[in-house]
Amino acid sequence: MEKKLTVQDARESLSSHIAWKGWELREKYGRIGWIELLRILEDRAECRYPCEIVFSSEELEPGEFAFPAPRGERPEDGFFMYVHPYFKDKLEMVPLLVLYQLVAVNYGDFASAEDAETFGAESLGISRDEFYLKLSELAAQIED
Repeated sequence: MEKKLTVQDARESLSSHIAWKGWELREKYGRIGWIELLRILEDRAECRYPCEIVFSSEELEPGEFAFPAPRGERPEDGFFMYVHPYFKDKLEMVPLLVLYQLVAVNYGDFASAEDAETFGAESLGISRDEFYLKLSELAAQIED
């Protein structure tokens, strides 16, 4: 008798895949700074759809540090990655913010916040708890 896959099986499979993609990204790019981030956003093996960083808070909710907004009706049209303008002069911090949001670009609503934390942590070679703490510290710096 063939075992049917459950929603939980699919969820676990996606989470494992996302963790592996984060590890792969770190192996491919090493330490990820601003320049590496721009290269990642051009690399369709790592960033599935075109993605342009825009420093603007117009599309962000109060307290939000970044958000990918679709350029058109189809994902293939690409995304604007809105990043709070507070970080425009702090480019060394932007990779952490964008890596967290990149999961939404690549996997849409299928990915969870935990998946985004795992991806970011694996990409940067730190623990998920450390990634979450850094992300929280950066988000707390924003004054709207």
